[in-house]
Amino acid sequence: MGRSKVLVLWILISLSLLATHVRSDASDHRYGDGDPVPLYANKVGPFHNPSETYRYLDLPFCVTGHEKEKTEALGEVLNGDRLVSAPYELHFRKEKDSNVVCKKKLTREEVNQFREAVKKDYYFQMYYDDLPIWGFIGTVDKEGKTDPSEYKYFLYKHIQFDVLYNKDRVIEVSARMDPHSVVDLTEDKEIDVEFMYTVKWKETDIPFEKRMDKYSQSSSLPHHLEIHWFSIINSCVTVLLLTGFLATILMRVLKNDFMKYAQDEEAADDQEETGWKYIHGDVFRFPKYKSIFAAALGSGTQLFTLTIFIFMLALVGVFYPYNRGALFTALVVIYALTSGIAGYTATSFYIQLEGSNWVRNLLLTGCLFCGPLFLMFCFLNTVAIAYSATAALPFGTILVIVLIWTLVTSPLLVLGGIAGKNSKTEFQAPVRTTKYPREIPPLPWYRSTIPQMAMAGFLPFSAIYIELYYIFASVWGHRIYTIYSILFIVFIILLIVTAFITVALTYFQLAAEDHEWWWRSFLCGGSTGLFIYGYCLYYYYARSDMSGFMQTSFFFGYMACICYGFFLMLGSVGFRASLLFVRHIYRSIKCE
Repeated sequence: MGRSKVLVLWILISLSLLATHVRSDASDHRYGDGDPVPLYANKVGPFHNPSETYRYLDLPFCVTGHEKEKTEALGEVLNGDRLVSAPYELHFRKEKDSNVVCKKKLTREEVNQFREAVKKDYYFQMYYDDLPIWGFIGTVDKEGKTDPSEYKYFLYKHIQFDVLYNKDRVIEVSARMDPHSVVDLTEDKEIDVEFMYTVKWKETDIPFEKRMDKYSQSSSLPHHLEIHWFSIINSCVTVLLLTGFLATILMRVLKNDFMKYAQDEEAADDQEETGWKYIHGDVFRFPKYKSIFAAALGSGTQLFTLTIFIFMLALVGVFYPYNRGALFTALVVIYALTSGIAGYTATSFYIQLEGSNWVRNLLLTGCLFCGPLFLMFCFLNTVAIAYSATAALPFGTILVIVLIWTLVTSPLLVLGGIAGKNSKTEFQAPVRTTKYPREIPPLPWYRSTIPQMAMAGFLPFSAIYIELYYIFASVWGHRIYTIYSILFIVFIILLIVTAFITVALTYFQLAAEDHEWWWRSFLCGGSTGLFIYGYCLYYYYARSDMSGFMQTSFFFGYMACICYGFFLMLGSVGFRASLLFVRHIYRSIKCE
């Protein structure tokens, strides 16, 4: 117990340090009149393909020769950010009107490159004093034209920056493209372009501490909040009705069962037992493939702990909008720190199941989630390299992740495994297991594993699907999501429903004298992950405009890993709930 307390304490200290580091990352600069304020160009890419982003200077914009790349943190690189100093000079409180950045003769290849970018709705992203700036690089004139070959393509050549300041600090910045200052890219010929920019400054009374509020508030607008709360109330009502209904049935059935079994014991001994009491000698018979089962339970418990810690950081305000890479940094660091929990849970449970090869079990635990994730990353990183996209991780970043895995994740996993092996806890079974297993009676098709998984996954999924749209629109789009309190409530509802539906299905399985409930409860609990992946197909084809091989492979590839993580996490929740229930009902009756 002492080791686990030390491990939890260490994780909490590390998390507080991480939160402090991430929060202190925000810019807090004060400027005097005429001081240079850092402006970084980040990336460009098709608006509808959020994963497909390229370096700003991959397009033939103005190059001054003095560009400097910004040193980035791990999370920023994982997020696909590649910041480089922009050719525009925005000195503090210094206005400029139609300043020329450069005059450039675009070759036919460069014109074609810009035209293809405008055709795909390319946007650019910059950061001015750590505040985001967005804009489109051009526009397509489709008015009165039905044939795409008649469309006209224009490149914006004049950008206006509107900056708000409060005393000596930058508060807000926006970019507007001048629709009257454009270059026609329709024809395949060389063009002379004069890139210009204008800077306007205006004073505001918004305090510096509240300058990020406008980004947070976009997801807290009244009509958005109404939808979120409607989603929660809808989920709660559904959950309360269904869980209440199931609870009533279970309580009445169990009460009748207990009375019946009590009467049976008082009656003649020659009466044959039926129902779940009949299989009391088999219900705690250890499952097949116990090593994989223990590893899945360990990995699921680790992912559950990771999710709880991420919610803790979110609720204290660490993941404010445009805090570049904070979420990715937190995920990598917390996953590494919680690997000891996976090792301890898996090995201690494996030893309880009278497993002998605990080292192999530990290796399996370490690879069960990381293995598929690593293989998927290798494939998707190769795709990103082929596209020359910023999603391709540099060798240095890959080396850092490998070092974290080698020096932090693996040692903690082993330490947790050793602690689990030495815990010497025995499996608590309230009834004795017989020497030979009873034969399971033939059951109808709807009592088999796959129909039961479909029933188990539908109810928890129905409680979260409205909120899923907003999460998808944030992760795979440009919508900002900041209502973490509502998301946490939805997560709690998801856990309650998963636990309850799994317990109900486990009872019905035992009542049908089917004692192989271990794997079934895990699979039924985790089946919501499969429903979420099914929602991915719906979202991709019906709710988004994503296209292209890279975006499609990134979307379905990484969502497969996330849904697999959900499967492990909710599977372990379902099994734990079922184990508590089964122990409780068999402890309540006297068995021979």
